[in-house]
Amino acid sequence: MLKIKRVPTVVSNYQKDESSDESVGCGRNCLGACCINGARLPLYACKKLEKSCAGEKPVAFLESLVLGEWEDRFQRGLFRYDVTACETKVIPGKYGFVAQLNEGRHLKKRPTEFRVDKVLQSFDGNKFNFTKVGQEELLFQFEAGEDGEVQFFPCMPLDAENSPSVIAINVSPIEYGHVLLIPRVLDCLPQRIDHKSLLLALHMATEAANPYFRLGYNSLGAFATINHLHFQAYYLAMPFPIEKAPSKKMITTASGVKISELLSYPVRSLLFEGGSSMHDLSDTVSDACVCLQNNNIPFNILIADCGRQIFLMPQCYAEKQALGEVSPEVLETQVNPAVWEISGHMVLKRKEDYEGASEENAWRLLAEASLSEERFKEVYALIFEAIGCSYQEEEVEGTIVEQDNPSGSVNQKSNRTTHGGPITNGTASECLVLQ
Repeated sequence: MLKIKRVPTVVSNYQKDESSDESVGCGRNCLGACCINGARLPLYACKKLEKSCAGEKPVAFLESLVLGEWEDRFQRGLFRYDVTACETKVIPGKYGFVAQLNEGRHLKKRPTEFRVDKVLQSFDGNKFNFTKVGQEELLFQFEAGEDGEVQFFPCMPLDAENSPSVIAINVSPIEYGHVLLIPRVLDCLPQRIDHKSLLLALHMATEAANPYFRLGYNSLGAFATINHLHFQAYYLAMPFPIEKAPSKKMITTASGVKISELLSYPVRSLLFEGGSSMHDLSDTVSDACVCLQNNNIPFNILIADCGRQIFLMPQCYAEKQALGEVSPEVLETQVNPAVWEISGHMVLKRKEDYEGASEENAWRLLAEASLSEERFKEVYALIFEAIGCSYQEEEVEGTIVEQDNPSGSVNQKSNRTTHGGPITNGTASECLVLQ
C-alpha cells in the first residue's frame, strides 16, 4: 500500500522569496555547491523487494509521478524541441522495428566531450555534467526503501552529505516521458556500471511494474554523450524488436541466473533473466559489465519486462567508424546505434530515411554495430570466466540454421565450434576498442 507522509509546507524551488538575496549562488539554480543549500525535491522510496514482482500494481503511483512531473516541465518549455510532434511508425516486418523521424535532435543534442575509444574515463568536472543542470529539470529523488512499503515525501531537502539519486528530464527526448536516473548525483560518478547503481535501476524497473517502461544504458564508446553516471528510461506501448528475438540458453549460474544468446537478431547479444533474487540477477549482470569495462569493450544495456530481463549488447560501431569500415550508405543516415536503436527503436534524422524505412534497412544499419561471431565468442567466454561459469557448445548432428533475417541471408552456426580463448590484441577487423 502506498503511504504518503505529510511534512510541513515549505516554499518550493520555483517560488521566489522576496527577501532572498539574488547574489546567492551562480544564478543558474544548479546542483553545485553554489546553489544546493536549501534545495528541496519530492522523494519516492520504493519497496524493498527480493524478486521482481509479476502482476499489476493496484496504484500506478510511480507512473503518475513520472509522467505528471514530465508533463509539467513540458508545459514550462524546458525541452529543446517538441518530441510529441515527431512522426513515428511501425516498420512492416516480422520484428516490427519502430521508426521515429526526429530531424532536430542531432542539431540540438549536446555534443560528446570525451574520447570514444576508451570505455573507462575519469570524471571531469570542467565538462558538462548533471551538477550543472538547473534544479527545475529534476523531477524527484528516488531510492530503495528499507521495508516493504512505498513511501512518498512531497518535499525533502537534497542532502549534499548523503548524495541523492534523482530522476531528471532528458532535455533531448526521443519519446514522451523520457527521463534520466542519475545515481548519487552529487558523488560525480563517471559513466561506468557498478553493482549498487545497476541494482537501483533494477529497483526502478520493478517498481514501475509496467512492461512498456524500460531503462537503458550506454557505455562510453557505445554512444553515451555525458561522462556522468546515468540511465535513460521511457514508456513505449509496444514490444521492442529485441524482446521478440528468439534465444538459446547457454548456462545457468549457481544463483539461478539463466544466460542466453539471442538468435536471428542483427546485433549479437546476451539475455540475463531469473535468479534466486533481484540481487543475484543484478550482481551477475554487474560482474559481466565490469568485465567488459575492464577490457575496454563498449556495450549497451536494456532492462525490460519489469526488471525480469536484462539484455547486454557489446558493440563496435564507433571503432568501425573510426577505421572507415562502416558502409557509406549507413554513415549517411547519421544514426549512432545506442541502446534504443539496437533494441529496435530507430531514431532517424533524415526524412528520406524515414520514408524509405524497411526492416532490411534497419537490420543492415544495426548489423554494423555487432561484433563478429568469433569476437562475440571471445567476449562471452571472458564474461563467463568473470562470473565463475564455463560454457562449451554441445555437439549435435548437422548444422543449426537460424531464422531468416530480413536482409535475405540465412545465419548458420556450426554446432561443432567451441568458445574462443582469452581476448587478445585483435585486428582492426575484429572491431574491439583497445586502449
